[in-house]
Amino acid sequence: MPTWDSFIPYVLEVLKNGEETTRNVIVNRVLDFLEIPEELRIQEYTNSKSSESVLANRIGFALTDLYKANAIIRPKQAVYQITEKGITLLNSYGDKLTTDVLQEQPEYIAYMKELELRNKRSEVIHEVSVEDNLNDNNLDDEENHQEVVEQLINKRNNEVEIELLNKLRETDPIFFEKLVVKLLDAMGYSGKNGNVQVTTQSNDGGIDGIINQDPLGTSTVYLQVKRYAEKNIVGRPAIQEFYGALASVNADRGVFITTSSFSKGALEFARNQGIVLIDGIQLTELMLEYKVGVETAQEYTVYQINYDDFESEE
Repeated sequence: MPTWDSFIPYVLEVLKNGEETTRNVIVNRVLDFLEIPEELRIQEYTNSKSSESVLANRIGFALTDLYKANAIIRPKQAVYQITEKGITLLNSYGDKLTTDVLQEQPEYIAYMKELELRNKRSEVIHEVSVEDNLNDNNLDDEENHQEVVEQLINKRNNEVEIELLNKLRETDPIFFEKLVVKLLDAMGYSGKNGNVQVTTQSNDGGIDGIINQDPLGTSTVYLQVKRYAEKNIVGRPAIQEFYGALASVNADRGVFITTSSFSKGALEFARNQGIVLIDGIQLTELMLEYKVGVETAQEYTVYQINYDDFESEE
């Protein structure tokens, strides 16, 4: 039975034509390319509710690692496409391409650093790791079992947030502004009878969105939105410019949102002027919390005994 990492070069091999390809097609093409016998293809995990085969699951792990290294992208749900980086890796290493090579790529390293940061923010990493818990008899402890489940779910959601942030950086600027306004509306910024709107695409004076928290517009929040790459950090001058735009309309409340991050100077100035700053990590955390740009993939039910059903009738 092939290991998951052995599939890495062959996933790129079946994607090298550059076409967008669904996950199921990739699985079948890889198995056909390697001439995997039918008796191995049909094997499934014992006690699993999923109808996915063992090999399909392992190819899925290979896809994930390739995505982390930016060797492939996901333009649509369950659809993959090779990148220039992927073609270069395939040409350079061929069937010798391994997970060790992927983990040396700058994109992979950056991905794991961001994941580690998100895990710390969501308290995924504790004194005892998830792996330790899974291999420990402490799973008999109900509290410990719940902690392990929550850590695994948080870790998966953090991975979704990273992909979501990459997706946001690829969107059209106007679409991004509308999506942010939709998020703030979902968060309740517009109030019961208020409204939200994106300003005119040009000559907006540094203001990208307006949220009227009441019908008369007597309570208004102004937005500035910057769809930036990770390393394009928002500095103090940008926040000062936004502050000037707020002053020009006699506003005292503003929210500045970016897909990157803020410099120390920007954070200090905003704090002193009462401007709310939302960076890329917090933005995607909020999008998951308020279900904007995402949907529920799977729900799990944990049961406990209902002791009331066992009480004898009087």
